[in-house]
Amino acid sequence: MKLFQGFALLFLLFCSYLSSQGVTANVESTENKTFVVVLDAGHGGKDSGNRGNGYYEKKIALNIVLQIGKILEKDPSIKVIYTRKKDVFVDLIKRARIANQADANLFVSVHCDAHTSQAYGAGTFVLGLHENQRNFEVAKKENSVIFYEENYEENYDGFDPNNPESVISLTLMQETYLNQSITAASEIQKSFVSNLSRKDRTVKQAGFVVLKYTYMPSVLVETGFLTNKKEGAYLNSPKGQLQMSKAISKAIINYRNSLNLSVNTSSSLKNKDNTEAKDVVVKPKIDSKNNSGKVIFKIQIAASSNSIETKSFNFKNLSPISREKEGSLYRYFFGETDSYNKAKKMKTKAIRKGYEYAFIVAFRDNKKIKLSTVIPK
Repeated sequence: MKLFQGFALLFLLFCSYLSSQGVTANVESTENKTFVVVLDAGHGGKDSGNRGNGYYEKKIALNIVLQIGKILEKDPSIKVIYTRKKDVFVDLIKRARIANQADANLFVSVHCDAHTSQAYGAGTFVLGLHENQRNFEVAKKENSVIFYEENYEENYDGFDPNNPESVISLTLMQETYLNQSITAASEIQKSFVSNLSRKDRTVKQAGFVVLKYTYMPSVLVETGFLTNKKEGAYLNSPKGQLQMSKAISKAIINYRNSLNLSVNTSSSLKNKDNTEAKDVVVKPKIDSKNNSGKVIFKIQIAASSNSIETKSFNFKNLSPISREKEGSLYRYFFGETDSYNKAKKMKTKAIRKGYEYAFIVAFRDNKKIKLSTVIPK
């Protein structure tokens, strides 16, 4: 839909980096909050997926997903949502909508691979430009599902799964969450290798439609090759499906826990009597001639390899927006104040606008400095 083209800029937020200058945190803690996982069983209904050695990808993917969900649901702090729980066909774009409407923390799509050779091993993918022809072929196979959908040309803005150039447009949305998607995919890949001794096919990037429209970290898992006689039999077996589901669920829990560990918990200032501190305005010595030395706080809301015009309509009507280039990335900031407490309020405003990974950055003389050096302990 054309609506999604407009969303492409609005959701181009990539705030998954810790500041190289010592900013305290880049994610909101999931501790004491429900962690929402959307599990997507690939294919379904009229779309059987690949039929390597006579097996049904759609059935194997569904069995694994249901068992992953059963394991995760034992944890009361995790909420599991499924794109399908039975053998039905679900449009790729609807799968993404389910995840977006749930405001999910993670989207995991489960599949089985196929190849003309006896290739084997489990692999994980995040959205990005495919580095080689093999990655393109994997994406093309999964993306061809759109031909089963009504009005697919309108829904996907003329996207052609068979055209490598068409995939370039897919990367814009998920660039927002690329770093976190890679972290989640790495946890899954490590779990396959360490827990199941599976061949490590590593984390790769390729252009998957199902990942394009999700507004959260998203991973596509190829659990193995049905076209490999031994591996196909393993994935089609109750034992293989249970082992795969355990490995994936363990990785999802590890990913969730890693988010909690990465957060600096001292998010609010307290006085010695444990009451909220009064407004903190940092006032170092200032050179009256050029006003140097003043500390300014801004809220980083986005980072991207793309240069975006700093107009409020590109950033959910937040204003003012400033931009700086750091290495190959452009970083985007909301607001400007010399009051730390006002900066915290601006951060809250940015989060409410949808920039949940916004964080405070301190500057002196237009140079980024460590926040901890200017905020009283």
